Amino acid sequence: MATPTPDNTRDRLLMQAERLFSQKGFAAVSVREITAAADTNLAAINYHFGNKMNLYLSVFQERWVPRAHGVRNFFRGYLSKKSLPQTADIVRAFATAFLEGAMSDDEMRCHINLMLRELTHPTEAVNIVVSEVIRPMHHDIREMIRPSLPENLDIEKLTLSIFSIISMILYFGFAKPVISLVMGREFDPQFKSRVIDHIVSFAMDGMNGLSKEET
Repeated sequence: MATPTPDNTRDRLLMQAERLFSQKGFAAVSVREITAAADTNLAAINYHFGNKMNLYLSVFQERWVPRAHGVRNFFRGYLSKKSLPQTADIVRAFATAFLEGAMSDDEMRCHINLMLRELTHPTEAVNIVVSEVIRPMHHDIREMIRPSLPENLDIEKLTLSIFSIISMILYFGFAKPVISLVMGREFDPQFKSRVIDHIVSFAMDGMNGLSKEET
């Protein structure tokens, strides 16, 4: 007797839904479009997820969050090689993890597009993004950087500075085609390395200014 072929309908729905949601946003994608792309019937979404919103939330929980955790694990692994990581090491570790480490270019494009669409048109998924990724990552970076800063440093200013650093890294991640056109060169590994050096240098200017402001 032949071995039954495993039913991977649920995985196909997640994969195609993620692709479509990242390209068009939640509201612009129909159930029919998702099931057609996943080569299944209209009832499949209700069967596996209950409704379109539950599918959307599952995309974040089962695909987006694990990729973000991959970036965080790469970041931690990079820093584990440093006995006493300094602020510049921490910034470099995150920039490297995001731009060179855990995701392919296609995965990064999809990942950032999903996050940007969710942050500009929030749904219940924004709670997943913040509670499972953004807040823990901020906590990691803040607690690593704080020992090198004045004790009386305003935590709000430090948090805003971390947002600025992460925003810069995200921009260089999704704006590669624009940057390549403006700079007149390919976003190849050599240039990516120079970009990471720039991010570290620019971030350190800001952090040094923050230290002087509080002394």
